[in-house]
Amino acid sequence: MHRDTRRSRTAGGCDAPAPCGNHHRVGLLEISVAAGASGPVLTLSGEADLTTVAGLSEALTAQLASGTRHLTVDLSGLRFADSAVIRELVLAGRKLKDRDGRLELANPQPAVARALSLLGVDQAIEVRDGRNAGADPER
Repeated sequence: MHRDTRRSRTAGGCDAPAPCGNHHRVGLLEISVAAGASGPVLTLSGEADLTTVAGLSEALTAQLASGTRHLTVDLSGLRFADSAVIRELVLAGRKLKDRDGRLELANPQPAVARALSLLGVDQAIEVRDGRNAGADPER
């Protein structure tokens, strides 16, 4: 019999995401946390889907539980995000908004940016494209 070991991805060791600043791997998704100028920066790399959403949820919950009011999620290394992952980001954004905070999604790759746009996420959560950094917002 073949056992699917991907389902035990958060059991012990360094697989469970934590707000320690270290890199953690959950299946095809890597999650790291670092201090940013206006608050923590959660960096996602790889591919995020239903099989990795629990790890992402844990990482977001840890940041919210720490009292963070401004959270940036760097998506520059994320090649794919399904609707379950996007839902977790939206829920985190709502929780931050409820405490007068905000979630910012930064530098999504084109496929992820398109998914965010198609689902209307960019209307509810700030999505910042690094290519426009420093550009005049009035233009």
